[in-house]
Amino acid sequence: MIPQRITTLAAYVEELASIGSTTFTREDAMEALGVSHGAFLDSAARLKKRGHVFAPRRGFYVITPTRYLKWGAPPPSWYIDAMMRDAGQPYYVALLKAAELHGATHQAVMEFQIVTDRQWKPIRAGRSRLAFHFRRDMEGVEDAVERRKTDTGSMRISSPALTALDLMRYPQASGGISHAASVLHELSVQIDPAQLDSLAPKFERSVIQRLGYLLDFLGQEEISACLAKRLHNVAAQWVELEPREAKTTTFSEERKRSSRWNVIVRRPIELDEQ
Repeated sequence: MIPQRITTLAAYVEELASIGSTTFTREDAMEALGVSHGAFLDSAARLKKRGHVFAPRRGFYVITPTRYLKWGAPPPSWYIDAMMRDAGQPYYVALLKAAELHGATHQAVMEFQIVTDRQWKPIRAGRSRLAFHFRRDMEGVEDAVERRKTDTGSMRISSPALTALDLMRYPQASGGISHAASVLHELSVQIDPAQLDSLAPKFERSVIQRLGYLLDFLGQEEISACLAKRLHNVAAQWVELEPREAKTTTFSEERKRSSRWNVIVRRPIELDEQ
């Protein structure tokens, strides 16, 4: 509870920071200070100009500690859970960022990638960029979302199995098929085959085909077996390993066709050096 003696937004923010709070809403601040909407916006604008707060979404503010002033904002892990809770949106940290959190990464992850059931534009937050990817059926993958502790609380992240499937579902966010394969190379040892099997029906068949092919390529046939069963006696269409190839008018020469997965391979997969 913020003491009633506080009369300025700067003092309000300082008091919140002193008790370990990193975020606040416009409504909470206006109520605590007893100020009008216009007065609050004026004060908030001054603090934003000095870099002490920033607003990743309208009405939701993040406090920037002194050590992060040069960054322009603290890491998204500090506030993503509070921000999505304030927005009333389900979410999980996903893709390359989730893989990094599971210890599988070969390059610095430039985006903080999030899956949610609403179309959101990217958010620039200081040095960070929050990128959102759409999934309509969030409940269908809820059992594969884990809680991960952060410096300021916790956040929701995809399990290794869900991360692997998402890397195939959102290829534009995966850094290309070779990079996705390099990440899977480390991530695969953490994948729970039973969970992968239960998640598979929640994804497009083409996602299962591509992931199965890559797991086989990486020597993880024991994990890919559950995916192969999903395609057994099913007339799966042929798909390009790299989805962008399907959109080109002139295909490059085929290098390989996998009859096990009905996947067409046109370029060699090159794993990143470790």
